[in-house]
Amino acid sequence: MNELNDPSREAECGYKCGSLRECAPLAVGAVPEQQSAQPRYKTEKALVRGTLFPGLDLPLGNIVNNSAADVPTAELMAIDFAAHDLSLYLDTHPEDREAFETYKDLLTLAREGMERYSRLYGPVCKTQLADMDGYTWLKGPWPWEYTGKAGN
Repeated sequence: MNELNDPSREAECGYKCGSLRECAPLAVGAVPEQQSAQPRYKTEKALVRGTLFPGLDLPLGNIVNNSAADVPTAELMAIDFAAHDLSLYLDTHPEDREAFETYKDLLTLAREGMERYSRLYGPVCKTQLADMDGYTWLKGPWPWEYTGKAGN
């Protein structure tokens, strides 16, 4: 008999001593299924609110975020966030064609936005260095050091 399952040790160490006894019930976690992808926040608001879906917008401690940083990467962050949130929805609703078409549109916007940002400010991630003439990763300023709109 395994020492951790020895009934004589139960009083000594209780449930914190390792594996559960054979008769112990297992817990089953459950998450309610999201019913619909409609309506959706615009990508910028989704980033600030923490969800693409108003029905899931449950502010922690009644603290509501209403503004995002005004940096050139803000658009990229909003698009990436919306695409990721929509992909989580599609994990449980793969038959939703409209959501999938929107997801593909967001991926296209993300690619175009990353290319535009890279032309103006430099690479967003190191994988983009394959298209560069030299190693520019550590050359500043960093994305969060810019202020205002692109081109400033």
